[in-house]
Amino acid sequence: MDIKILFDKDAIDSKFKTGWGFSAFIDEVLFDTGEDGDFLLSNLKVANIDIDSIKKIVISHDHWDHTGGLWDILKIKNDLEVYGCRGFSSETKNKIKNSGAKLVEINRQMQIMPGVYTSGQVLGFYKAAQIAEQALIVKSEKGLVVITGCSHPGIVKMIESVRNNFRKEDIYLVLGGFHLMNKEKREIKLIAEKLKELKIGSVGPTHCTGYEAQQIFKETFGDKYISVKVGKVVSV
Repeated sequence: MDIKILFDKDAIDSKFKTGWGFSAFIDEVLFDTGEDGDFLLSNLKVANIDIDSIKKIVISHDHWDHTGGLWDILKIKNDLEVYGCRGFSSETKNKIKNSGAKLVEINRQMQIMPGVYTSGQVLGFYKAAQIAEQALIVKSEKGLVVITGCSHPGIVKMIESVRNNFRKEDIYLVLGGFHLMNKEKREIKLIAEKLKELKIGSVGPTHCTGYEAQQIFKETFGDKYISVKVGKVVSV
């Protein structure tokens, strides 16, 4: 199984466009779409991913830097199921429906195709407002792969939610945004240690995690740390 990183703030080389937000492609599923549709479409082309190979789209949460490319994708190909949290704004949900795509509103953990799941919406707060967010979960021979958008409810809370739904499964890799860029160093260290206690095999923190936090995770996980950039292919 390959996880192809399509949107992030850094890239493996200059052929790929960078911006704020996150997107990854895994087994016919596009997870999040970054801030800019032109950039996303360009990166899809450079990565040799045909837009027709996208069968489903999962949006972690409805902030602009995760939905920005969605509208450009749906202008080209709208015969898609788009999985969004029940707690998304009416504006976002109506825009998806009006594009012609099928909106699937997620509340609880759900299988969206064989071996691929949404965590179900996890509630938290961002700037004093409630936010609903979901992660993508993919089963692999090595264990579960959990891909997060921003983890606004808290990366530990999101992983504990996955643990509750997959009690007999090992978590091999957690990859994506951990939203720690404004956290104190001491708190980041505690979070990194907590993920180790939860027996996470490897981590690939990126996007809104913050460079200082990425370094702390690298020190904590050692050779189990994965550097994530646009154009990177993570094989599991």
